[in-house]
Amino acid sequence: MTKPLPRKIAVMGAGSWGTTFAKVMADAVAENGIAVQIWARRDDAAREINERHTNSRYLRDTKLPQNISASSDRQEVLAGADLVVLAIPSQSLRAELESFKNLIEPEAVVLSLMKGLERGTDLRMSQVIAEVAELPAERIAVLSGPNLAMEIAREQPTASVVACSDEATANWIAQLCSAPYFRPYTNDDVLGVELGGIVKNIIALAVGMCDGMGMGDNTKSTVITRGLAETTRLVLALGGRLDTLAGLSGLGDLVATCSSSLSRNNTAGRLLGQGLFLDEVNDRMSQTAEGIKSARAVFDLSRTHGVDMPITEAVVMVLEGTLSVENMAQRLLARELKSEGELQ
Repeated sequence: MTKPLPRKIAVMGAGSWGTTFAKVMADAVAENGIAVQIWARRDDAAREINERHTNSRYLRDTKLPQNISASSDRQEVLAGADLVVLAIPSQSLRAELESFKNLIEPEAVVLSLMKGLERGTDLRMSQVIAEVAELPAERIAVLSGPNLAMEIAREQPTASVVACSDEATANWIAQLCSAPYFRPYTNDDVLGVELGGIVKNIIALAVGMCDGMGMGDNTKSTVITRGLAETTRLVLALGGRLDTLAGLSGLGDLVATCSSSLSRNNTAGRLLGQGLFLDEVNDRMSQTAEGIKSARAVFDLSRTHGVDMPITEAVVMVLEGTLSVENMAQRLLARELKSEGELQ
């Protein structure tokens, strides 16, 4: 049975990616007369979206479609929404979701745009959603891939992955975000898709550090390749699939995040590589670099499952001040010799 079109789509979060994905969906469903409403924490941000159809703080002069509106009232945004998209900083998700979970429509599907691992619990965002909102797996989906918001806001062609344990739900969401410049694929490996999006932020920090120290493309490509290897080890150990990591939410997202100056994690790593302290980096960043927040949780998860993740370990040590940036590369190169194909 085909799932009916939603009455309304709610996007919780008016940052760069939340606003951009709202634009993608608004463009995709415009002909169907479906409204897309964004929850903005600040009244002035909601007012700008409604009056000027821009979100200049994050997307400069990008014009938003006419079928997008915004409000700082959670109840207003969630009322009548059959699809709820969460674009909230990962470490804030639990508290935020607790505050509005009772406002979510009884049969609504929740889509996570977040790429983080919760500190203290080591839970993926879909797991936090399931626990806090008490939703079954078939009503929780995640989206991941090479999602540099500014490029998508400029309608530069890209593709991503919608993952859900229920194929019909994944296809339904893919239909709702299939815009002329945005191509969604579907996948049922939620764990693999989420972990690929989480760990690539940490690898991007390492690549950025190398860049900040003036290292060349050989060094950076080495970190990217070995970063994919350790991501794959973790995903396989936890029950995900190898083919997921070869796709858009694995290799595709990793390459985009590690290579682009638009990447927050790459930028944060570059600043660390240039000698700034972590507090100084955080002060300079207008948006959250999720890799900084998730690195310790990912490393703890890897140790729990006996997975060797040397790049992640080195990044954690730099972030926590037990390893200098200058000594990071030396530490990685000093590891014991082994076959490239070994999984451990």
